Amino acid sequence: MKVDVKNLDAATVGQIDLVEEIFAREIRADILHRVVTWQLANRRAYARAAKERGDVKMTSKKMYRQKGSGSARHGNKAAPQFRKGGKAHGPRARDFEISLNKKIRALGLKTALSAKQAEGKLVVLENLSIAEGKTKVLAEKLSKLGITSGLFIDGEAVDAGFKLAASNLPKIDALPVIGANVYDILKHDTLVLTKAAVEKLEARFNG
Repeated sequence: MKVDVKNLDAATVGQIDLVEEIFAREIRADILHRVVTWQLANRRAYARAAKERGDVKMTSKKMYRQKGSGSARHGNKAAPQFRKGGKAHGPRARDFEISLNKKIRALGLKTALSAKQAEGKLVVLENLSIAEGKTKVLAEKLSKLGITSGLFIDGEAVDAGFKLAASNLPKIDALPVIGANVYDILKHDTLVLTKAAVEKLEARFNG
């Protein structure tokens, strides 16, 4: 499957052959849903437990006599109404992580890449080199490409000048190829891959 390769000035500089096994798969919403759910669940922090009445180290000796003091009948200093007492019905420790096997995760990434290609929202760039590292310059180049919300995926590392220039642009994010993931791909309107990223992705899926 041939796709045009452009530069940051929106000029076509060549073509690249995309592997159909990766970029032209059947779009399966169920797989995308499973992978996104797995990603978001694993981002959640652990819920920490509060100390309840049985967890607080306080004396269990009766505080004062049962009758005659004019006060309520208390028998344990760890009761929740007392200072330093246990929390009543407090949060319990919870782990929100879920597991998903590698085949489904890989299939999810392939499906996300194929979905962007099918929608016509996959752009392949020669590279992300931008000498100036200026946000204004990059904004003008993105305007030529027609990109207002985009995820840029580079090779082993994102070009330093591009990363600096993109840091102040809303809805524009850049990742090295190792960070490519389904959630970020679907969250952005346009997916932009460099030639290096395409090569790395194909090598990653081919072992």
